[in-house]
Amino acid sequence: MNNEIKLYAPAKLNLYLDITGKRADGYHLLETVMTSVSLCDIVTIKKEPLSGEITVGCTDSGIPVNEGNICHKAAKLFFEAAGIKDGAKIFIEKNIPHGAGMGGGSADAAAVFKGLNELYGCPLSEDTLLKLGEKTGADVPFCIAGETRICRGTGEIMGECISLPKRYYLIVMPDISCDTKAAYAKYDEAPIEPENALEKFLREFPKYMYNVFEELYQSGEIPAIKQKLLENGAENALLTGSGAAVFGVFKSRENAEKAKQAFSEMLSYVVENYP
Repeated sequence: MNNEIKLYAPAKLNLYLDITGKRADGYHLLETVMTSVSLCDIVTIKKEPLSGEITVGCTDSGIPVNEGNICHKAAKLFFEAAGIKDGAKIFIEKNIPHGAGMGGGSADAAAVFKGLNELYGCPLSEDTLLKLGEKTGADVPFCIAGETRICRGTGEIMGECISLPKRYYLIVMPDISCDTKAAYAKYDEAPIEPENALEKFLREFPKYMYNVFEELYQSGEIPAIKQKLLENGAENALLTGSGAAVFGVFKSRENAEKAKQAFSEMLSYVVENYP
């Protein structure tokens, strides 16, 4: 049995995101379509049976690597659920920008669950991994399952994979990051009626993409990036998650790469669906 494993941890985009209500415990209920894309962190996991310690390292010095790190939490939950008294050394090669709404931390945690399960001979079922993921973060179950899916609840209730027309995405990251908790708090100050347009979205993607959080960013860089993407040939453009990344949808990689030249002063990536 191997002592080390390396996994790709793909980012996600929200192609549709609506808030449909709120639970008694304060969590918001969502209706969203998420898709995995080819911008990936790389997560390396090594068994540490002698020390029994869980350690986390990262190429991004802005990411905390203590017990509060989501990968540390994921590893601890895995070992407890599997009844294994071991440790793990986790290293994250960070490519997904932080505070982008692209699920970077959730993707890394999902990779830890899947990687540890493989290293130890799959002691946990996929259903168990999904339940552990739900305890770790709202987007982690989707990141474990991947592909393109309709998700509801807090994001943990996943439907079967869905098929949408093949497209390429130009993701643009402004020089700001958005805090998810702060975005939800801002939404709560002035709640927005649900759009209830999922069926319309599914019939005519990408024409009817929607993100409720765009209502919170009526001025500044985000709407300006959306407009610039449209001016450079995107069929449509949208904020992902609670921000701050914005993506444009293109029929060809060539068109997306050409549009990318207009954003030379910003972090930008041309991606497609993963795998």
